[in-house]
Amino acid sequence: MRYDVLIIGGGPVGNYLASLLARDFDVAVVEKKTSFGGKACTGVIGAENYERLGLPEKAVLNQLRGAVFYSKIQSFEIERKSPQAYVVDRKALEKELAKSAVKKGAEYFMGTVFQGFKNGRAVLTHMNERLEVEASFYVGADGVASTVAKSIGASAKAEFLTGYEVEVVGDFERRDFTEVWVNKEITPKFFAWVTPVEKDLARVGTFGSLEDLKRFLRVRMLEPTSAVEFKAGAVGFGWRKPWVRGNVALVGDAALQIKPTTAGGIVYGMFCTQALRKALAEGAPERYWDYCSWVRKQISFGLKFRRLFLGLDQEAIEKIFEVLKSQEAREVIESQADFDDHWRTARAVLRRPSLLARLIKVSPSIIRALL
Repeated sequence: MRYDVLIIGGGPVGNYLASLLARDFDVAVVEKKTSFGGKACTGVIGAENYERLGLPEKAVLNQLRGAVFYSKIQSFEIERKSPQAYVVDRKALEKELAKSAVKKGAEYFMGTVFQGFKNGRAVLTHMNERLEVEASFYVGADGVASTVAKSIGASAKAEFLTGYEVEVVGDFERRDFTEVWVNKEITPKFFAWVTPVEKDLARVGTFGSLEDLKRFLRVRMLEPTSAVEFKAGAVGFGWRKPWVRGNVALVGDAALQIKPTTAGGIVYGMFCTQALRKALAEGAPERYWDYCSWVRKQISFGLKFRRLFLGLDQEAIEKIFEVLKSQEAREVIESQADFDDHWRTARAVLRRPSLLARLIKVSPSIIRALL
């Protein structure tokens, strides 16, 4: 068996890449699971980019047009008239993208494990049967613990966290608002979230430890015994390099194309698959890194923001909330913030002299970190 491109990993990014490439290349996808979905993922994707990427409407479960931010002692809301983000069914998203790829000619090897490379071929196992598949180009889209990355000697300089999420039955009448809780006494390493899927079901989670999630459930007065689904998974905030070596590239979580601000990776990964497609079409895969410049800029900013967050105590967070809950700050955020472009959002706030002055009073390090 020989292909132009062999993609290892049939998650949303790998399947999206297969759909992009299948009309112009002979493409195959290797997925170790026997079915799609199953990974811990809140599945919140910015509405504008969801449409721009041409993602399937069928996978959308809920539309979010606002958020409520909670600290230990205060809160504020950000609201828009139109949906700003979609809550998606991860399994449906992956399957619809795979269907699109197959219809364009891609082939799938489900329940098949990538073992490594040997003599320029991918070594696979399927139901205890060993296979060797040759391709002109290989793509690792196999997640944070990427076997492909290990096979090409890619190294990571990153912070790795485990995330825990439950789907909880409860009363979530404001189903078009997500909740973001920033309280280091409850969840010290990350914020916690409550994202409604339906009016009586929400995805609730955080990164850190399982005890952090249990503590948040108690504070939010949600019963652990009302959870109907539990998932855990890892993310990495940082860099894994190189993204391309020879005839092998990494995309999505395998390349740590993940937002350090929110841990979302689908949009950044998909934008980078578009960059990889362009590089492959030009016969110059080495240009892939350069073509991903927007995503790299976002990751760089996110890492600065992440370091800032880790260095703040709860008292400083409360002071920042005082600034952000002001009418001026909310007007700026509601009019100019971008769900996926957090660098743009920060610049919009910092361009207001009065807001900038108030943030400097909280800590000059905030400005140094964000700029």
